[in-house]
Amino acid sequence: MSTKKNRILIVDDDSVIREILKGILSSNGYVVDEAENGLKALSMVESNIYDHVVTDVSMPEMDGLTFLKKLREKGIDVSVTVVSAYAEMDNVVEAIKAGASDFIAKPFQSEDQILFTLKKIEERDRLQRENTLLRKEIEHQYTFSNIVAKSQKMKAIFDIIAKIADYKTTVLITGDSGTGKELIAKAIHYNSNRRNMPLVSINCGGIPETLLESELFGHEKGAFTDAYRSKKGLFEEADGGTLFLDEIGELSMPLQVKLLRALQEEEIRPLGGSKQITVDVRIIAATAKNLRDEVDNGRFREDLFYRINVLTIDVPPLRNRREDIPLLIEHFIKKYNERLSAQIERVDADFLQALMEYSWPGNVRELENIIERSMALANTNILTRENLSCELQREKGRKAPGFPGESLSIKENKKYFEADLIKSALAETKNNRTRAAALLEISIPALLYKMKDYGIQ
Repeated sequence: MSTKKNRILIVDDDSVIREILKGILSSNGYVVDEAENGLKALSMVESNIYDHVVTDVSMPEMDGLTFLKKLREKGIDVSVTVVSAYAEMDNVVEAIKAGASDFIAKPFQSEDQILFTLKKIEERDRLQRENTLLRKEIEHQYTFSNIVAKSQKMKAIFDIIAKIADYKTTVLITGDSGTGKELIAKAIHYNSNRRNMPLVSINCGGIPETLLESELFGHEKGAFTDAYRSKKGLFEEADGGTLFLDEIGELSMPLQVKLLRALQEEEIRPLGGSKQITVDVRIIAATAKNLRDEVDNGRFREDLFYRINVLTIDVPPLRNRREDIPLLIEHFIKKYNERLSAQIERVDADFLQALMEYSWPGNVRELENIIERSMALANTNILTRENLSCELQREKGRKAPGFPGESLSIKENKKYFEADLIKSALAETKNNRTRAAALLEISIPALLYKMKDYGIQ
């Protein structure tokens, strides 16, 4: 039985057929109207809203095919099922080409045949509507204008996204864990001319090396022990769209070679396959590692580094864009009010101060976790300092003793030590960069890169 009173229009010049269909559909919860030809049906559809139309093909004044074409010309979006005898299958084929959703053969075999056909089309329409709404929601969610930020550093990133979104240029997104690198990748894709094609993501550090090659490039049946059937790789799945390679610095050397070849030739070869497959894929990569250091230490191929480092977006850590914290708090409160059925209205001054002074080693991801936990523990509609974890409450005013950074993070303080060592080496060698690099036991290109990165003249 239909739970929704779907409204259906039956179009047939045979009153007996109309009566049979009306009886079946009415007894199963449908609201049924009738028309004896396409001309009258067109007038009825223009002035009424129908969930579905069931129409004969051969009718006087205006046949079913002409009726279908008129619907499409007028931009009337309604599902249509045609009714036709098996002897008129050519007409059915034409009707499907003209936009019909399905057909029912007559004479009718059973009531179930008719109901099954309609239910199948209703389910297809429902899934299509949901897919359309979901895609619109995703596109809205990941437009760069909806990334929660007001800091100048993030606004500069938005400007870059707007400029490069439509180009196939490879983008490397760098930044600490939890800063939102994947969100930036999604913003690039959904603001590009590839937005209607797939965005496929993979964490290169989250899959064993033995499986990662198959995931990326696919495999043929029998390529290895468990390859019981052929499988498309992510490059093929992303064809026409975007492939997001998260934590690309975790790739093994053999896979780096194969990835480089795929990027240069725009072709892949599945494991066990003998043919190259051409793919049109835009690559966005992300890493929390310093790939230049990885190159210098022999863990990342220099040619692949230059291939993916065409355009770099460095996402700043949350501690370097504290003006975004109040906006993010407001955003997460709204999000978890809906998800937790909570009614948190705001945070008090002490709560906000504690979050503004915290060092945020886990960045935006940590902030989201703290807001969710605080809301789950809150007894009132205002978040207070008492809702915070003991560790975060103790963080107020803390600074690692003897360290120039804002926390005990090795990653954060490393740059200060490196900068001091470089300055000392340059001073000792009277700015002889070759000798300074030798003292520091790094290559000259690495020294120049670090000097530029740390602003050392």
